[in-house]
Amino acid sequence: MTGDFFRKAIMGLTVVSALAAVAPARADSSDPVTTSHGIAMHGSPALTPDFVALPQVNPDAPKGGRIVMGEVGGFDSLNPFTTLGRAPSWVSPLTVETLMGRAWDEPFSVYGWLAESITTNDSRTFVEFTLRDGGRFADGSPVTVDDVLWSFDALATAHPRYAAAHAKVSRAYATGPRSVRFDFAEPDRELPLILGLRPVLSRKDWQGRDLTASDMRAPLGSGPYAVAAVDPGRSITFRKREDWWARDLPLMRGQHNFDEVKIEYFADGSVMFEAFKAGEIMVFREGQASRWMTGYDFARIRDGSVVKSEIPHGRPAMMTGLAMNSRRPALADWRVRQALIDSFNFEFLNATINGGSEPRAQSWFWNSDLSMGTGAASEEVRALLAPFADSLPPDALEDLALPVSDGSEANRAGVRRADRLLQAAGWTVRNGQRTSATGEPLAFDVLVPIGGAEMRAVVTIWIRALDRLGISARLVAVDDAQMNARLRDYDFDITPIVRANSLSPGIEQLLYWGRAGVTQPGTRNIAGVDSPAVEAMIAAMLEARTPQEFRAAVRALDRALMAGRHVIPMWFADRSRLAHDRRLHHATDRLPVYGDAAGFLPDIWWWQD
Repeated sequence: MTGDFFRKAIMGLTVVSALAAVAPARADSSDPVTTSHGIAMHGSPALTPDFVALPQVNPDAPKGGRIVMGEVGGFDSLNPFTTLGRAPSWVSPLTVETLMGRAWDEPFSVYGWLAESITTNDSRTFVEFTLRDGGRFADGSPVTVDDVLWSFDALATAHPRYAAAHAKVSRAYATGPRSVRFDFAEPDRELPLILGLRPVLSRKDWQGRDLTASDMRAPLGSGPYAVAAVDPGRSITFRKREDWWARDLPLMRGQHNFDEVKIEYFADGSVMFEAFKAGEIMVFREGQASRWMTGYDFARIRDGSVVKSEIPHGRPAMMTGLAMNSRRPALADWRVRQALIDSFNFEFLNATINGGSEPRAQSWFWNSDLSMGTGAASEEVRALLAPFADSLPPDALEDLALPVSDGSEANRAGVRRADRLLQAAGWTVRNGQRTSATGEPLAFDVLVPIGGAEMRAVVTIWIRALDRLGISARLVAVDDAQMNARLRDYDFDITPIVRANSLSPGIEQLLYWGRAGVTQPGTRNIAGVDSPAVEAMIAAMLEARTPQEFRAAVRALDRALMAGRHVIPMWFADRSRLAHDRRLHHATDRLPVYGDAAGFLPDIWWWQD
């Protein structure tokens, strides 16, 4: 499942909730039960019980110093657990702890944090956590089983992001003074890990307060930092707790090294970049490849005060592209969608927008070993997809490589391929206009948000290519409110899509691709994917017991999605580009597989002059 680093709002949670059965799970006496220091989604966690630190940290990192970071936007609440108001994204990660903690150098493994151990059975029909004896909130009060149970219920009421997991639990109860158990409505391999990552709040701290309300009082946490200063909407400062109980845990060794973490807020990214150049903030994530190459010739770079770091990662490429709404009759034919892919001159656009520097996402899980890869399907993938051959395009098991142009604006080879496909699909050119046999013109609107300047530039260039094919395309820019409403109701032809995947995709894939989303408003099945093969591969992925089974199922899902031609893929960043104060350091020889994502900055960085 996607981790915190993506920070995407989950839509259509009712789809997930509906998957939960209502009958309580019954444990099988023959089902092996295991108690461990950690758990992995598939296979075993990489670290043994005697590990001394996570592999990506410097366990001897110096303590002290401060870091000032920037974010675009503002805040009007300090309660991150409700949909009301806008809270700083750092309140929960820096001040609140969970029963288990992620190891960001593994696809999806968690290790004991507030809990010293986790117990579950092989079929994963329940999970039990045993709390550590020393867990303490910032006021010195112990973290108790009662706090865990109250948090489990209260969070599900306060925010929909917690509701899906709550619906899958048939019973939650204490099994001892330091142990708590969750019985599942049906077996679920992911749920023990998800519950281990549920925030644990102080029940006493919230007595007389409404967790669902926007609130400028910071929650009492048990984490490494406490909120020290707030300038509403403009900045928030966190100070390291000298009495933090978990500082010597192996999971935390070498982490949270700064005495102070401050977040400054800015109206937009250009203002924040200028503030970075002036030294008002100490780190800047650069999202524009062209500016990274040409825009960093300023005084603090020249005198060595600022250095540039590129952080590669092994997580799946964040798919950025143009989704084609197959609910529209003209886009229901995969040959038409492939023709639009052929007409999209990626090499020319990449050179124009990015100086040719960015790679192209070749599939939904590209840049990871979950990707379908290049060439024809493997034997394992063929076996999974074979029962669905009749519902997939005829080349689904062959080489599904994206077209490569010669880089010229004309893209003659791509236009010729597109023309042949369109003619085969019944769309011919009459008087310069691509029409159907009944004379209906082939025309599309491309819906984009008003603020997306880069995407508007891409679409404008693409429209010129479509015109050469006799296709009438129109750029339609709308404000955020209209954009959200039209996406909710699938009221568009073609629109940008940004989709992040983790190294451990889970049930959220049904939100992305489930057939219910073809007609149900508000899901994330933007393209209207209606594929029995896709749903079957998601089911195989969720049922996989071994890493090998899981990998084959995800590769088959990736292939089924690419064969459907639902999106025109664009570029992705296979690295994070960070410009930062030279006194900020991280372990350069042991980067986590997720790279610059959750758990990286500021967590495992330190200050050293």
